Amino acid sequence: MSGKKVVSLCENKIKDIVTNLGYYLVDVEYKKQVSGMVLEIVIDSVNGITLDDCEKVSRALDEPLDLLDPTGGAPYSLNVSSMGLDRPLTTEYAFNKYKDKEVEVKLYEPLKPFNKKNLIGVLKEWTEDNVVLSISDMDNKVIISRKSIAQIVPYIKF
Repeated sequence: MSGKKVVSLCENKIKDIVTNLGYYLVDVEYKKQVSGMVLEIVIDSVNGITLDDCEKVSRALDEPLDLLDPTGGAPYSLNVSSMGLDRPLTTEYAFNKYKDKEVEVKLYEPLKPFNKKNLIGVLKEWTEDNVVLSISDMDNKVIISRKSIAQIVPYIKF
């Protein structure tokens, strides 16, 4: 079964379960890792996520996912985790969470006229096609095509 199909089946089945437990369903991924196939469920809450939260959600999802059998009998490991500090922004939830906060945008090629592949700025807007940043050393907002973006992550100051 395709990865997209597995993700779609799982999202539909588990969204209400996760929400009813008091968490936000941030993302669902089905991917190959060294140990085999992994179904990764990413959750968040206004108070952050602890290991106990991940265990609680994992236990609540075990039986419904077993009954659903989203992989058609193929073995997989279930991993429930938090967004983490450096998780790439890929979902509407993540973009909303980091709106008006600093992010780092990593580009495939240097952006003209700055000749930089990494930009740090405040995430102002996004669409399916573009991301808009406000960069402190510039007067205007910068519009960046999503096609030119390799990754957007929260900016972490040390």
